[in-house]
Amino acid sequence: MAFQNQLLTSCPPVDAAGHFTACSADEGILLLMPCAYSLEATEGEARAGVLKTRRGEILTPVFMPVGTQATVKAMSPDELRSLGTQILLGNTYHLHVRPGEKLIQRMGGLHRFMSWDRPILTDSGGFQVFSLARLRKITEEGVHFQNHLDGTPTFIGPERSMEIQRDLGSDIVMAFDECPPHPCPHEAADKSLDLTLRWAARCKAWWQEQPPEERPLVFGITQGSGYADLRERSARALVDIGFDGYAIGGVSVGEPETEMFHAVECAVPFLPRDHARYAMGLGTPPQILGMIARGVDMFDCVLPTRLARNGTAFTRHGTINLKNAPFAEDPNPIEDGCDCAACRTFSRGYLRHLIKAEEILGLRLLSIHNLHFYLGLAGKAREHILAGTFQEFRRAFVAGYSTTKGDALP
Repeated sequence: MAFQNQLLTSCPPVDAAGHFTACSADEGILLLMPCAYSLEATEGEARAGVLKTRRGEILTPVFMPVGTQATVKAMSPDELRSLGTQILLGNTYHLHVRPGEKLIQRMGGLHRFMSWDRPILTDSGGFQVFSLARLRKITEEGVHFQNHLDGTPTFIGPERSMEIQRDLGSDIVMAFDECPPHPCPHEAADKSLDLTLRWAARCKAWWQEQPPEERPLVFGITQGSGYADLRERSARALVDIGFDGYAIGGVSVGEPETEMFHAVECAVPFLPRDHARYAMGLGTPPQILGMIARGVDMFDCVLPTRLARNGTAFTRHGTINLKNAPFAEDPNPIEDGCDCAACRTFSRGYLRHLIKAEEILGLRLLSIHNLHFYLGLAGKAREHILAGTFQEFRRAFVAGYSTTKGDALP
């Protein structure tokens, strides 16, 4: 009588060791299965929880800095740890194209390669295949394309994506999906969703064939563009397949903010409460708080470091562009009360000088500040959910955050 490993769509009460007992209906055997996510507190739909990975626990809500090329741009691992970073995001497509997952595997895996000892989530590569790849051809098996670097013919499908992520040594891997463009007709989005769901089932089947000790957490990705019926169908189907967590994909692809929130609102009610939820590629500070208010736990976004390289800093009052002339003789820190290394030590005037002179230190200091801001925002949201004051915190933050000034984020 063989043991069967199954992902359940809900977790019964856990025992003292953090496991629950599940019974196989067809063989009548008892299985001890780890429950990856545990819910600590809620306020409305907002949630505070703990996500367990093989490299440690992650307190949610959580912001994940983006390390596309096995590095968060301009940041060292020690600096990221000092900022309280719990988990980084790496990109399957980019790392597959350069330097290659097999090289990284020979170097000891992604964690050793980039000297990062905490959890790493890798996306499936699906979004980059559909946004960056040239001359792509989508088939049932996957996607044939020419990569964006040198045009080399490349193939990524569900099993191939999972293999790459396994070789990288990721702690949370994402199922391979098709990300439809915006706008997308309902018929095309429906057809795309069918393919994504078939690919998701193949990713799960591949996962189940791996030795238990080598299995990371696996998240499914909901799609369906902006259509409520497709988002519901996607969420229900993924839960039937069974994953450790669930992501909302296909958002922040050019749609208005109202449609972005609508896509999340149409998916979240059909995802299990006792599994982590991840909104991919989002967003501005008010958007992140809005997603938390709608029951999302995990976020990643390139804005903190991308805008830092353009001289833009996040503050609780909105963004400021330090390239602007009024900051030339400003003796104040980026933000009063901020305790990041940039604000403790340097003035806006000095930072403007560095940025105008194109000195690397300037963009490094702004990156430190912006990541401190984003990581701190998620941490504060968690504290307020635990205290039962999140809605009050969110209202006050959004009321004070300007997106209409000339130097604010569009």
